[in-house]
Amino acid sequence: MIIVFGSINLDLVVALPRLPQPGETVVGPDHQTFAGGKGANQALAAARAGGRVRMIGAVGNDAHAAPALANLEKAGVDLSHVRHLPGSTGIAMIGVDAAGENLIMCASGVNARVVADWLQGEVREHDLLVLQRELALEPIEKAIAMARRNRARVLLNAAPSAGGGLARLVDDVDILVANRQEAAELAAERGKADASASPEDLLGVLSSPDRLTVITLGGDGLVAREGDILWRVKAPKIDVVDTTGAGDAFVGALAAALDRGADTERALKEGTAAGALACQATGAQTSSPDKAAIAALVERI
Repeated sequence: MIIVFGSINLDLVVALPRLPQPGETVVGPDHQTFAGGKGANQALAAARAGGRVRMIGAVGNDAHAAPALANLEKAGVDLSHVRHLPGSTGIAMIGVDAAGENLIMCASGVNARVVADWLQGEVREHDLLVLQRELALEPIEKAIAMARRNRARVLLNAAPSAGGGLARLVDDVDILVANRQEAAELAAERGKADASASPEDLLGVLSSPDRLTVITLGGDGLVAREGDILWRVKAPKIDVVDTTGAGDAFVGALAAALDRGADTERALKEGTAAGALACQATGAQTSSPDKAAIAALVERI
């Protein structure tokens, strides 16, 4: 079972001719509303990739709660442990330019009140606990400790921003996923590298014999290391529409593959395929591919 402990949001996406600079207003022709939140995105991605998934998090008692959960419910994600709290459901405001690049602002809402105690009795041996950085550091740290006590595996995604003490938790997780910037922040926080370090150097700082460390490189694919084994996976060539949610699709598909017992190489390829496919549609969740599409693209990687 994959247990996703994280944020649940509603995303407001605005198509823009270009992303604004500080202090600048850029007008777009339209906007769309999508379910989002890195926790919910990854739970949905894992379910669509074939995983059995339980989501643990919170929504508010406002009108945004139902649409924020609709895709998860449709995909068969277990929502029995999602709390409905007084207050506002988390919101993300996303601008997407003509090249598919994005700019994101988030309001945490009730995500700021999510606590690790909700995981009590829900994380068991052989489960895979998936965590991201949209929750506060304290519940993430406590969730990792709980998983360790119960012999569950932990996948930590350093997105959307590494810093703030996250580096001290790296040695307690089984799988670490970060993009190059996040990996550099983690390495710098450990006092062993800077922003100019190569992805391979960053792997050297963040890896251990017992941990799979993955650094995603966008259109350049990824590098990963587990013990003495180094992987380089190239991203397939695609027409990019919107990069929002690509990282979450990667994490969800990677988690689904690892949870079913796929070997590391296969899991990395499935994650890469899912991330690439997610760039071909708008929205973090609506772009998340299904198992069949992922399997078809893996053969080209």
